[in-house]
Amino acid sequence: MPLRALPAVGKLLDSGEFAPLLADHGRPAVTRATRTAVEELRAALEAGTAGEDDLAPAAVRARVEAALLAAARPYYRRVINATGVVLHTNLGRAPLAAEAVAALAATAGGAQRLEVDLESGERGGRDEGCAALLRELTGAEAATVVNNNAGATLLVLAALARGRRVVLSRGEMVEIGGSFRVPEILRESGAVLAEVGTTNRTHLRDYRAVLAAAGDPAPGLILKVHTSNYRVEGFTAEVGIEELVVLGREHGVPVVHDLGSGCLVDLAARGLPAEPLVRRSVAAGADAVCFSGDKLLGGPQGGILVGRREAIERCRRHPLYRALRPGRLVYGALEATLRLYRDGEEAALAAVPALARLTADPATLAGRAGRLAAALAGIAGLAAEAVECASQAGSGSLPACDLPSRGVRVTLPGRPAADLAAALRRGDPPVVARVQDGAVLLDVRTLTDAEVEEVAAALRRLAGGAAGA
Repeated sequence: MPLRALPAVGKLLDSGEFAPLLADHGRPAVTRATRTAVEELRAALEAGTAGEDDLAPAAVRARVEAALLAAARPYYRRVINATGVVLHTNLGRAPLAAEAVAALAATAGGAQRLEVDLESGERGGRDEGCAALLRELTGAEAATVVNNNAGATLLVLAALARGRRVVLSRGEMVEIGGSFRVPEILRESGAVLAEVGTTNRTHLRDYRAVLAAAGDPAPGLILKVHTSNYRVEGFTAEVGIEELVVLGREHGVPVVHDLGSGCLVDLAARGLPAEPLVRRSVAAGADAVCFSGDKLLGGPQGGILVGRREAIERCRRHPLYRALRPGRLVYGALEATLRLYRDGEEAALAAVPALARLTADPATLAGRAGRLAAALAGIAGLAAEAVECASQAGSGSLPACDLPSRGVRVTLPGRPAADLAAALRRGDPPVVARVQDGAVLLDVRTLTDAEVEEVAAALRRLAGGAAGA
């Protein structure tokens, strides 16, 4: 077909077919999308992949409309997490509690108390609302908040150990996603790494030997890093935070505990693997303890620092502190999340979505999977079966731990599982699932009861489209 058969952009815009698009999206946006569509058709004609039907005004309008709708969708939009990974880094980690969402809604659209003392009218500390709650919940003398735990680690090393040696076990030289490596962060802070022990076994005598040895620069800090994204098992040994604090006091060097995901509730008492509690490290006397806000705490992204007043104040006075502090909305969401812990662990487990999902009981999961399977049972051509499966905490929390869960295994004859999963991701709202053993697996641990029907509706649309095709 000759290129002269391509429709003119101006004629398309003036046609009746395009009138609804112009009314909904405006002439500039429709013009841009139409020009792009015509250029795509030109390339398709040259390649021999377009025909007369593709050039009809109705067909071009459909192409332009699809492009306009895609462009109008926000990049950062809600998705349905059916992966079973509770703290999915690619999906924003911890879902916020209703109270945190309400706090954002109440403050995001207007002015918000941030750095003002409402009693005196004078300037106040922007982190004080969260800091007061963190002191109460952890028993720490002082607390502050930065943008994430990597920032908290960098700040505390720069503030407390710049130009000095930091003693760190070889078994704790963690790398997390995005190529964050503790030794590299340590180097960027201006501190000098002093490795002790071996990959699998480090003893108190190893730390003591380095601290006692003469050398330049002098020892400046003992760093303990919780291996939150992997486990070393078998013939192993590590030194507890309590012993390290005693050793640090003997040699006059501060001790910092990087807990990574951080935890304020006793997960072991709920049948999950034990995670080190923030309060334990504080009670041991660690000068600073740092952890994430959007992992096991269940709040917004943030790096939380708690500990002894002198150490935290040195961090607050450091030039990096201003560069690493979070925006105003983080403080409001974090404060609302922390308030949920004030009524005790059971209240927090019920109110914080991440904790509720991690500790969901088998009966709840089985019932939710049964409802989803039943909702899918009436869809012609779709096979759905409630099955046992395994979830994960995700984001480096509870490493190497599969959580027994329930899900629904879905297949659509004639459609590969990967294609079906991709179609679910492209829906509105997008549904992100797993592909396992030749089928799409919808793990209900990370679905709310309301999302069960949304997932069923998405599959109903896809099955209908497949049947129509």
